[in-house]
Amino acid sequence: MTDVSAADSGGLVRFVSRRTRLLGMPALFVACILATALIHPDFGSFDVQSLALGALPLAMAAAAQTIVVISGGIDLSVGSLIAVSNVLAASLMQHASFGASLGIAVLILILGAAQGAINGLTVAISRIPDVVVTLTTGFIWGGVALLILERPGGGAPAAFLNIAAGADVSAWLPNALIVMIVVIAAIWLPIKLSRIGLLLYASGSDPVAAFRSGVDIRVARTLAYTFGGIACAAGGLALTMTTGIGAPLAGTYYTLSSVAAAVIGGVSLAGGRGGMVGPVIAALLLTLIPMDLVFLGIDPNYGQVIQGTLIVVVVMIGGFVTFMQERK
Repeated sequence: MTDVSAADSGGLVRFVSRRTRLLGMPALFVACILATALIHPDFGSFDVQSLALGALPLAMAAAAQTIVVISGGIDLSVGSLIAVSNVLAASLMQHASFGASLGIAVLILILGAAQGAINGLTVAISRIPDVVVTLTTGFIWGGVALLILERPGGGAPAAFLNIAAGADVSAWLPNALIVMIVVIAAIWLPIKLSRIGLLLYASGSDPVAAFRSGVDIRVARTLAYTFGGIACAAGGLALTMTTGIGAPLAGTYYTLSSVAAAVIGGVSLAGGRGGMVGPVIAALLLTLIPMDLVFLGIDPNYGQVIQGTLIVVVVMIGGFVTFMQERK
């Protein structure tokens, strides 16, 4: 009996150790939720709905960045792509019906894919580092957003805004969380369950070995940015749902925060490692931190300090773990 118990304990330890990246973020998020409940005893279903609604655009941005980083790149135009989609949606949907708004949303998703493909093709063909290309295109798309809408404005029909508002299924299961899960799953599962996922992970893990194995790195990178563009467009639509207007400068926040969510969520900046669950939970965590600071009566701008500290700590821990594994 003792041997069986010891075997079960050893198996549990091995299971947890092999899935540290997968289990770490949910555990940290649950711990933060419990801490929030202690800080703010009145924390209830309405606060959960506000958290999910606030995290929705960032989760989409994190998904976009994660796809690109896994392929071995980085996208500094994420915020600008979200801003373009946001202002375009707010401008076109302002006087549109709900049905027309859904059609506009589909069009924006297609345009997002095209914008992402342009980024990917530019990186693949020019062979200029991703940082330089996406920083440049980020300025371009940011300028396009300002041309579409010079200042915050526009709008969308109430029925479109209500897609993510409230909680129709349960008070503790916000519509925004359901939308988040469904949309990100619709983008990520076709990648994860198909040859595209293999291409992205291979090109990010070891581009030289992948090329020698017959993987077209240029195609892989282009696909990554294309899917990332779709996620950014979804983020822009989510921003329209959550704010009800178009804001051409709102995307600035999402570029660096998307990188933060990806890193904190366990995605290696070197590429080839990571998944989608961690970054999405990290997006919720990064939205929860400012809420906790408000509950504590602390300036929420300190949230950026905490965000940066988390990135440094996570990167250092990742580096230490890698160093220990290499020593073995």
